[in-house]
Amino acid sequence: MEKNSGFATRQIHVGKVDIPGIAPLATPIFQTSTFEFDSTAQGARRFSGEENGYIYTRLGNPNIAKISEKLASLENAEAGMAMGSGMGAITTVMWTALHAGDHLLADDALYGCTFSYFTHGLTRYGVEVTLVNFEDLDAVKAAIRPNTKVFYFETPTNPNLKLIDIEAVAKLAHENCPDAKVIVDNTFATPYLQKPIELGADVVIHSATKYLNGHGDVIAGMAVGKADFITECSMFGLKDMTGAVLGPFEAYLIDRGLKTLDIRVQKHCDNAMKIARFLEGHPMVKRVIYPGLESHPRHELAKRQMKNGFGGIITFELNCDRERSAEFVNSLNLCTIAVSLGDAETLIEHPATMTHSTYTPEALEQAKIGESMLRLSVGLEDADDIIRDLDECLNRIEK
Repeated sequence: MEKNSGFATRQIHVGKVDIPGIAPLATPIFQTSTFEFDSTAQGARRFSGEENGYIYTRLGNPNIAKISEKLASLENAEAGMAMGSGMGAITTVMWTALHAGDHLLADDALYGCTFSYFTHGLTRYGVEVTLVNFEDLDAVKAAIRPNTKVFYFETPTNPNLKLIDIEAVAKLAHENCPDAKVIVDNTFATPYLQKPIELGADVVIHSATKYLNGHGDVIAGMAVGKADFITECSMFGLKDMTGAVLGPFEAYLIDRGLKTLDIRVQKHCDNAMKIARFLEGHPMVKRVIYPGLESHPRHELAKRQMKNGFGGIITFELNCDRERSAEFVNSLNLCTIAVSLGDAETLIEHPATMTHSTYTPEALEQAKIGESMLRLSVGLEDADDIIRDLDECLNRIEK
């Protein structure tokens, strides 16, 4: 596959698995735990690293290798790897990048389980953790310590859709901490909209459960970066520390989903823009946060950093109390009450009591995750039908 091939071509063709004497168009599922060796000598060579080849699915599998290579290509990274969940990806990368006595500097708006792992998990093992607002570069610089080894953030952030300037943070980090790694969770944007590696990030993480798979039937995580670090993550972080191995069938489903990534994400973006404009104009809606709206405080950064659209997530608050807000959510028909995102179905949730319930009230306030905030993951339905569902239920609580 040519490196200058287009995004759609690469999402379909990169990572072809060759099977001598057989030429299936779709890669078969290699549903096996172990692989045969021709001889004991070959087994020894593979275990010593003298010969490439598969040994045991925990250490590698053709289905997993294919999607790892494909995502690395889409993110313009040297190498990639896949794991059994998004948190498996985060923990695998962090156990590799950090040691006891190191300092992790992270943004204060994080996915709830990431926040919990950083503040309640890593700190138990001698890692210092500081959370600051990464929109404020002065605050980031002031929080740097001599032992800072990782700068970590999401953009857009979950769930309040802050936008962080990847290029600016990467420049600041590398100038002040040459040995530190800048790690970006690109789950909300996907490589179709945003490529952190091109903007200076060292490692990119995804919950592949979301847009990469796109069909709500897989739990998976992925990471890409320089080949030497990804190899270390694979042979230490995954093999020895987390064991968060992805199954071949799940890898097959992600491969199938990736073939339509650009088409799906574009539809998510188009629907979300239309719905965000509708919500912004409804009298029952107090505030809408969406990077594509001119009202977003960092709309200009969104236009510069997110190339093909502004994502499929909308956050909004209603002009009513908590009880009536819950009544609105419960009365929706087409929009499903569920966590996760990036599915074909439109999903709505209440972050403060669901995905971010691990946050303390003080942490919620610091991260500007409001008690009345709702997160809408816009699906692939007809946008007018989603709007009709939202409009009917908003009008009902307005009366």
